[in-house]
Amino acid sequence: MPFDVQGFLVPGSLPPVRTVPSNITRPPYVGLSEPPRYTGDNTYTEEEIDKIRAAGRIASRSLDAVEAAVKPGVTTAELDRIAHEYVVSQGAYPSTLGYRGYRASSCTSVNEVVCHGVPDDTVLREGDIVNVDVTAYLDGFHGDTNRTFCVGEVSEEVGLLVERTHESMMRGIKAAKPGREVNVIGRVIETYAKRFGYGVIRDFTGHGVGSSFHTGLIIPHYDSAPMYSDVIKPGMVFTVEPMLTLGTHLWDQWEDEWTITTRDKSVTAQFEHTIVVREDGFEILTLSE
Repeated sequence: MPFDVQGFLVPGSLPPVRTVPSNITRPPYVGLSEPPRYTGDNTYTEEEIDKIRAAGRIASRSLDAVEAAVKPGVTTAELDRIAHEYVVSQGAYPSTLGYRGYRASSCTSVNEVVCHGVPDDTVLREGDIVNVDVTAYLDGFHGDTNRTFCVGEVSEEVGLLVERTHESMMRGIKAAKPGREVNVIGRVIETYAKRFGYGVIRDFTGHGVGSSFHTGLIIPHYDSAPMYSDVIKPGMVFTVEPMLTLGTHLWDQWEDEWTITTRDKSVTAQFEHTIVVREDGFEILTLSE
């Protein structure tokens, strides 16, 4: 079982790479070492936004299927299988599969894993938490979302971290208004997180998303001003996906060059939505309905 004697995660055995039916369109980066460069301005037409919303709905519904399966004894590879099978059943492609060489259809990040955990034979235990991150690619556009799930009963401290991480995401989303700089999102998130003494991960951020999986636009989750001063405009599409910890914001990376853990092994939670900015606020594009 991939936990050490102290109960911390260690690398497990990886399942075979999953296949996608040949009739499903692949993103242009599949088979390349890095994706083609994005040259747009992160704003989209209503027709394009409709396509991002359709992809986002598939990603969200895949997480509904995953949530129904989360319980002690299930492996992260099994959660990845469920997400994969739902996405492809809808005629969409799981965006992470083949992105910069990533080998799975989702990211599964357990306990101290901040993000980019690779699904394997890790068996979830009572009291663990697991974040599952799914992006679907449909009709040339990506919809990106993630949620943190509790495995059985968790401690009060961990349960509150999960609840407050979701709340921090929603506060950040609500701050995204035309005319403001994107760094206001991180200022709002960090201000809220500091009330509880949580660490806020800095080096992994939200991002522009749409026709490209990652456009180059960075959405920080901490107070980064005057950096990251892109002005928010109606029609802009990006993710807000804060990662809060019970300890430090510092991190380490496994030898797999993907899995990121808190340096002090403190528990960390994350939530993510893809949003479009509207004249009078925002719309979440990664909802199940």
